[in-house]
Parts: sequence; structure tokens; C-alpha cells
Amino acid sequence: MSEVKDEILDHDYDGIQEYDNPLPRWWLMMFYLSIAFALVYLPWYHFGPGELPQEEYAAEMAAAGAGDTRGAGFTQEELSAALADQATVATGKGVFDKNCVACHTATGAGLVGPNLTDEYWLHGGSLADIAKVIADGVPDKGMISWKSQLSHQDMVAVAAYVKSLKGTNPPNPKEPQGAKYDGD
Repeated sequence: MSEVKDEILDHDYDGIQEYDNPLPRWWLMMFYLSIAFALVYLPWYHFGPGELPQEEYAAEMAAAGAGDTRGAGFTQEELSAALADQATVATGKGVFDKNCVACHTATGAGLVGPNLTDEYWLHGGSLADIAKVIADGVPDKGMISWKSQLSHQDMVAVAAYVKSLKGTNPPNPKEPQGAKYDGD
């Protein structure tokens, strides 16, 4: 290790003199390396082919969302076919009994959630509306989104089962809520 020679500079301020010592080599090397890194990073990521972290994150989230088809793309044909197929409606009943009974009761008469057997609906009574509510939930009313827990086919089956409950007249139903729906 070389010996450092302290040199006092010629100027002073309010009687304070300062030394002129050289910076440590490790500090200078880190400083020069950071300059070299910045000279490569800036053009590569800001003006070149590299993606900034925010852009990379957005691309990854878009790719993940594109791969997750649960809850997306309910078609009227698919929903109508599910309603006509008794096996799908039975599958929907099983999923409903497992997940929905706590709020809607086993008969769909409504408890915490609304009555699913009458002609009144809070968020639309079409098959597509029902499937959308199942997939996206209604956070303001306390209904969770099921698209992260149920497959697309299970949500279609539950929507078909819920639609099949209309007019079943269970005992002690919850009073009507929402607007009357006269469609399908």
C-alpha cells in the first residue's frame, strides 16, 4: 500500500484549511464502471431494442391474461347449449351446491344473496348477464369473482343451472330485488 501524502491547499475559508487527498482506487473504479454501465444501459433500454421494466411487466401481464380464458368469452350459443343439456345443468347444480348455497340457499331462494328463482334481477337476467356476474362477481354486494376458482365450463354450467331455477317457487323465498326481466 502506498503512503498517502497529505497536502494542504493554499486557500482557506474562515480559518479552515482543507487537505487534497486522492480518492481511493476502489471508489474510482466503481465510479468509472457506473459511467460505463450508464453509457450502455441508456441507449439500449431507452432508445434501442431493450424493454424497460414497466414495459416488460405490462407484456408479461398481457401474456398471462391472454392465456387465462376462464371467465372470458361467454358466447350465447355456448350458454344456450348448456341450458339445453341436462348433464351440464346437473354439473352446474353440483358446483352451485358446493360454492353458492351459503348465500343463495340450496333452492336458490336467497339468503344473503338475492332470490334466483323469481323474475327480478339486480344485474340482468340473461344467460350472458348471469355468467358475467359469476365470473366477475359483484364486490359492492359481497359476491366474489369466481373466475380464479372455477373453470370456464363450470361457470357456464352454474349459469345454466341458475337460469333453470326461474319459476321453481321454493318455500320462504327472499323478496324480489332489482328490475323485472322478461327476456329468455
